[in-house]
Amino acid sequence: MLRCAVMLACLSLIFNYAYAGGAQKAWKQDHIIVTFWCPPPATDEALAAVAAEHYTMTWTPADGLDVAHRHGLRAMLQDGLLTPASLDDPGQKAKLDALIDRVKDHPTLEAYFITDEPSAAAFPALGRLVAYLRERDPAHLAYINLFPTYASNDQLGTTGDTVTAYREHLRQYVEVVKPALISYDHYHFFKRGDGEQYFLNLGMIRKAALDAGLPFLNIIQADTIDDSWRLPTAPELRFLVYTTLAYGGRGISYFTYWGPAAYGGLYQDGKRMPLALDAAKLNAEINALSPALMKLDSLGVYHTPPLPEGTEAIPADSPVQITGSGEFVLGLFGFDDEVTAFMVVNRSYREPAAARLRIRNMPTGSGVQEYDRTDCTWRGYARGTETITVELKPGDGRLFMVQ
Repeated sequence: MLRCAVMLACLSLIFNYAYAGGAQKAWKQDHIIVTFWCPPPATDEALAAVAAEHYTMTWTPADGLDVAHRHGLRAMLQDGLLTPASLDDPGQKAKLDALIDRVKDHPTLEAYFITDEPSAAAFPALGRLVAYLRERDPAHLAYINLFPTYASNDQLGTTGDTVTAYREHLRQYVEVVKPALISYDHYHFFKRGDGEQYFLNLGMIRKAALDAGLPFLNIIQADTIDDSWRLPTAPELRFLVYTTLAYGGRGISYFTYWGPAAYGGLYQDGKRMPLALDAAKLNAEINALSPALMKLDSLGVYHTPPLPEGTEAIPADSPVQITGSGEFVLGLFGFDDEVTAFMVVNRSYREPAAARLRIRNMPTGSGVQEYDRTDCTWRGYARGTETITVELKPGDGRLFMVQ
């Protein structure tokens, strides 16, 4: 774990150096974002807890940036001036300019929060604001979050069946707003059972992000703010995180972190709930995996039967085949369309499962290595081993490389 901590500290130093003074470059993600909705107050006590729970980014007004910096956190700026209406009012625009000038060189700033779940009708105005922020401060992300697939056509501002309407919503968003990252939310766990579109939504977001050459972030369920929701268990939270990573996700955000007991979130009336500790453990694993995953492109994602809606079976020519009695997700990764790594996820969040993996056409002298989340190293199986069995806890995922 010490080696992991040193690596992450080095990444933080490099990241901060890149933004310290001088000409600013366009925002480019270099670590997996781990954050939340409903931030705590920007006090030393609260943000020390955020850092100790292995989040990489908090949300704060400008006055909280220094506090976030003291605790090694990146920050999403929240301010009422960050709205398209500010561009149409000379007085508000001058205040917006002053705000940007005040914060843009701050070493902890990561992003500007713009809005949540806009209709396609709002995209032209949002595109103007995103372009303006990019012109004034290209080094930082203009953040917008999108609806899930189960939003209505009225909400999306598009028409057609679920897939048609959502695909058009994503197309317009990318083409009109020109974001630097695609963020969306999808809440899957209900008291009556699970939703049916989780993997459909994840797959559509992945495709839109890949087609546009953008990273994506998944906002996952961590509360009971809606009466129809059930509170996820630790394995269910693990399922949400690792399926997102297997699909090539570059960010996890928990909904919600801080709030009243009525939200049922990770912190309730300022008191940490047990699920917050489960999230913290997952966050440490995400941070450990980040240096490896950020070097890899998502090249394919497949499922074993029974296939959930919106998924594909593992093709016969896949370099990795999975057998076994469980249900699995296979994410393929690599460079320049050459598969060099893969992640296997237990799709069951209730039962452990053993995945029997067969590596096809393995080059002579090469071997399979597994990424160790405790010390950020690759640990090898015997050279020439083409078949391995991987024991997976409920909802868990493991990362491998052929080398």
